[in-house]
Formats: sequence, structure tokens, C-alpha cells
Amino acid sequence: MWFEADNMVLTVAQAAGVALPAAGVPRFLQRFRGGAWALVLPLCIVVVIVAINEVPQSADVLTWVALLLIPPGCALALGWAARGARWWLAPLAAPLLALAWADQHGRIGEVATILLIVGSCVTLGRLLAGAAPLLLLKLGLLAMAISDAILVFGNTLQAPNAVLVAAQPGAGLPQLQSASFHYAGMGYGDFFAAAVLGGILAAERRPQLIPMLALVVVSFAWDQLFLVQDVLPATVPPAIVLIGVEVWALARRRAET
Repeated sequence: MWFEADNMVLTVAQAAGVALPAAGVPRFLQRFRGGAWALVLPLCIVVVIVAINEVPQSADVLTWVALLLIPPGCALALGWAARGARWWLAPLAAPLLALAWADQHGRIGEVATILLIVGSCVTLGRLLAGAAPLLLLKLGLLAMAISDAILVFGNTLQAPNAVLVAAQPGAGLPQLQSASFHYAGMGYGDFFAAAVLGGILAAERRPQLIPMLALVVVSFAWDQLFLVQDVLPATVPPAIVLIGVEVWALARRRAET
């Protein structure tokens, strides 16, 4: 049986993204609703990999994008997007960024980075669930997992992902484009997939705690492939949980008729 405590920390953080998103978007953003937003899910992996393969320097741009956008995204989660959010909690993103900067190779800094990433993904999950038709968003999440699996098992993702993870914004600034905890690592897209699942469940007024726990269980089972595989696509467990949620809902509807 394969088990690593460091990896489980990241798995639990990823699963938290399922439970945390609340529902709804500001009224002024509703005019921007459209099915094209669902394409963000599969494209966020494919476009990044293609860009880094063609222009490796684009990884430096992406690490700056992460540094500039993730802390505000976390602040929005603390102040608005997450369940239990309060406006006066939003400034807590600043000390998290300070910790991630000051202790870049220590456990405290790693935890701060994880919290910043999860928070920003919660904001994106809520916004996407409010901006895209939910059916298309579900299909987009499945397409994201499939494309991620094809790239990983085809050994196409590993090299550009290593370039992205190693990219630095310079001046000693923190790297926020991916999360690590000691020897374990997880990409931004993996947290993003879980948060989108959480946003979908919140928008449909479905329970989020049970799917969160299910994601931990499914991820643990999925991670057994580490016995024979060095790298696994961590977007697949959220997609599996989504399928399970839909199958369970369908079974309940049939039982009630």
C-alpha cells in the first residue's frame, strides 16, 4: 500500500476546495455569463503546456501572473467567495503572502502558499460556477481530467511542468504557481479542479462535505498507482467524484419515481 503523509497534506488541502466555495456572483458580473467559460478548465492545462514547450520563457511570465493574482484571489475568498467569509478576513491574505515569502523553503511558508492557492481557487470555482452553464462546466471538468491524464501518461506534461515549477519571479519573491509540502507537490490546476467541483455543488445547493471526504478517499485509492507510476494527474479524482455525485443523484431520482 502506498502512503505518504506529505502527499496526504496536499490531498486534504485539495479536498478542502470542494467544501469551501459558496454560491452566487455579483449582479454586475451576470452579464458576462456564457458557455465559453467552461473551456477555461481543459485549456488551462493544454495551453500552458504548449506555451512552455514552444517558449520556455513563458514559465517566467506565468510565475509573475501567479504572484500578482493569487493573493488577491485568496483575499476575495476570505472576504466573499468562501463559506463563512467576512470582509474583515480579506486582509489575512497579506500575512499569508508575507509568510510564504519569508519562509519559502520551510513548512510554515509551504502551508501559507497552499492556503493562498486554495483560497484563490475557491474564488475561481465560485465565479466559474456562476458564469458558465453548469452542464458545460461539468463537461469541462471531465475534459480537463482527460486531457491531464493523456498528457501525464503520455509523458508530455512532466518536462514543461518541471520548468513551470522551477520558474521564479526573481528578487527572492515567492513562487505561487504550484504547491509543495516537503517532498510532495501538486499543481495549481489540481486545486482548481477541486474548487470548480465545489462551486458546482454549491450552485446546485448540493452537500459539499461528503464529496470533500469522498475526494480524500478517491485520491488515496488513485495514489496507489504511485507504486508503478512516478507522476499522476491529480485532476482525475475530482472528476471521479463528480461522476459519483451525478450517478448518486440519478439513482435517487429513479428511486423516488
